Amino acid sequence: GASCIIEVLVEGTETNNQARQIARTICGSSLFKTAIHGRDPNWGRIVAAAGRAGVCFDPEAVALWLGPHQLMANGEPLNFDRPAASLYLQTKGSGKYLESDQVDIHLVVGSGSGSGRAWGCDLSAEYVRINADYTT
Repeated sequence: GASCIIEVLVEGTETNNQARQIARTICGSSLFKTAIHGRDPNWGRIVAAAGRAGVCFDPEAVALWLGPHQLMANGEPLNFDRPAASLYLQTKGSGKYLESDQVDIHLVVGSGSGSGRAWGCDLSAEYVRINADYTT
């Protein structure tokens, strides 16, 4: 039911554990996962999930990339090519499983030396149906 793999790289925290916590929170966000499935380059869902991670960071230091597309710098959204960023997501969503289906998110939240990664997948209606149709 998932159409793509997501890798979130977070950098700039004080510790690696803090970066991993932010990355895992983003990957676990249902709103973020559905935006990815909807091919919506929604920077707000990524940053909102980062803010819920329980790790302090400077919002004015945030920089964000979706694949090659920079969406934010110095805590501010940029005027980016939304159709091109959406096409990036579409291409990854139709890519070959575990070869060309990885969506890359890169989030910088400060100037610390901490970094961490987390992986997840998008959240489709098919994913929900498959996982709701059985009981344990």
